[in-house]
Amino acid sequence: MPMTIEQLLAREGIRDLVARYNSYSDTGRFELLFALFAEHAVMDTTGADGVKTTWDGRENVKLIFTGAHARIETRPDAAAPAYIRHFTATHQIDLIEGDPDHASGRCYFAVIMANGLDHWGRYVDRYIRIGGDWKFERRSVTIDGRSETSWFAP
Repeated sequence: MPMTIEQLLAREGIRDLVARYNSYSDTGRFELLFALFAEHAVMDTTGADGVKTTWDGRENVKLIFTGAHARIETRPDAAAPAYIRHFTATHQIDLIEGDPDHASGRCYFAVIMANGLDHWGRYVDRYIRIGGDWKFERRSVTIDGRSETSWFAP
């Protein structure tokens, strides 16, 4: 069955949301990044060690990014990395029939830093359209692996 213009616009808006997440987080534009999350957003992270942590609400989600930034800045063994680049692939978007303001999605990610491939995993998302803009309602991040030289190793 062919997609409607509304469905195509929703898919493109969601793809843009994920691209902006990558770009804003990589370049430290945190205020723009935080605006991509709904006020009531939830973010789960599961590390390569299997430990799952949940942050409820945009204010708590902010702590994930400011905490990661602080860890990089305060590493005693090396200067901060020259760059961080998130790449996403195989982005599958599922629109919800009869509900034009909600969708879900999943994709793989890889993070490249000065040391090469640093860590990789999966995003599983729920999206919500608020005021015409797509936002993250829930983002579950699972790190499947990391290099021995990863900046995010314990």
